[in-house]
Amino acid sequence: VQLQASGGGSVQAGGSLTLSCEVSGSAFGNRAAGWFRQAPGKDREFVAVISWTGDVAYYGDFVKGRFLIFRDNAKNTVSLRMNGLKPEDSAVYLCAVGFGGSRYPSTKDRMYEYWGQGTQVTVSS
Repeated sequence: VQLQASGGGSVQAGGSLTLSCEVSGSAFGNRAAGWFRQAPGKDREFVAVISWTGDVAYYGDFVKGRFLIFRDNAKNTVSLRMNGLKPEDSAVYLCAVGFGGSRYPSTKDRMYEYWGQGTQVTVSS
């Protein structure tokens, strides 16, 4: 199973980006998926996760309605639409696929089995 993240870049504060993660292999359609991020010198942080059915999603407290996670099981993709970006959102964003077997997605990174290489998001003030 391989995850390929894309869509990162440099934007000014208030701007928007849409991150996408394409998952190869069969380990996607019945598993939770999500996005985490890691800034230099900081721990990995939960951003957003979505159930395998696509109808349950959780967001980090800092998101405050700015981001939207969605998935397309037919295309094996999970995406993150980010609006109202702030300089503190700058980080490497990592997509992940869970171990499976749960109706509700976990917000804990240890519950995610497969990880992509990440895509850099830089927000300037």
